[in-house]
Amino acid sequence: MKNKKIYIAGHRGMVGSAIKLKLEQEGYTNLVYKTSSELDLINQEATNEFIKFEKPDIVIIAAARVGGILANDEYPYPFLYDNLQIQNNLINASHHNDVEKVIFLGSSCIYPKLADQPLKEEYLLTGPLEPTNQWYAVAKIAGVKLIEALRKQFARNYVSLMPTNLYGPRDNFDLETSHVLPAMIRKFHEAKENGHSPVPLWGSGTPMREFLYVEDLADAVFFAMQNDFEDTLYNVGTGKDITIKELAETIQQITGHEGEIEWDSSKPDGTPRKLMDVSKMKDEGWGYQTELKEGIRKTYDWFLNHREDIKEVKM
Repeated sequence: MKNKKIYIAGHRGMVGSAIKLKLEQEGYTNLVYKTSSELDLINQEATNEFIKFEKPDIVIIAAARVGGILANDEYPYPFLYDNLQIQNNLINASHHNDVEKVIFLGSSCIYPKLADQPLKEEYLLTGPLEPTNQWYAVAKIAGVKLIEALRKQFARNYVSLMPTNLYGPRDNFDLETSHVLPAMIRKFHEAKENGHSPVPLWGSGTPMREFLYVEDLADAVFFAMQNDFEDTLYNVGTGKDITIKELAETIQQITGHEGEIEWDSSKPDGTPRKLMDVSKMKDEGWGYQTELKEGIRKTYDWFLNHREDIKEVKM
């Protein structure tokens, strides 16, 4: 197994880099990856030629345009188009070049905004999406269905993993385009440096969210590489959630900020609750390892050690 050729799409992002590190730690040396400047995954011909030339045994799709509520809402076109092109080109090229296994990574935002909790895989397409991230969600749903269609029609051993909210080393800490947890880490840290000034946060603090440390997702991808699953779609998470208010207070404590938290209820909350049912992955034999406080401490340590390297993200 360790001599298998594995292509990691998106190897420099938070998810892809965690997967790359996991595979290297497990002794895999035949890894293939390209930067976006070396290979434009939005270009169908270039993507197909790359897969045809490299002939990987396994393709892991961790490449995507990602961001939080603000980024999704303000840049709908690239969130829909770019993600459709990236995943469709990779999945199609893998199929036509007989790639043995594809692991497609999506997001819990594929599920309806007001679906019953916890979110089960069968809830897909049973109701309206959360409007603020519908563009990203629609793209990921298309990827899930492509994987399902290939398994149904051609018996491909391809699988979709839908992680809950991810965080960890190499996260995006840009305040305009980041997700809630890294944005809070940066806000509380900078407010502490600014004399423990107040920290303004969006919404009411009442929505509930589930968070998975990115190295646990990498472990789930590794598990999916080694095992053949019965189905095509699996949730990946902890099965535990926390209010945004509790999250803020936890990050405030870990960063050492002693000022006030100011909630701006005029800003959107997003989905009221988003908790994953992870029983299918558990039945396959996989479970998470990193508790939230431990993961936040590790992420904050990484942030402190790489503060000068963090770049602003432009759309």
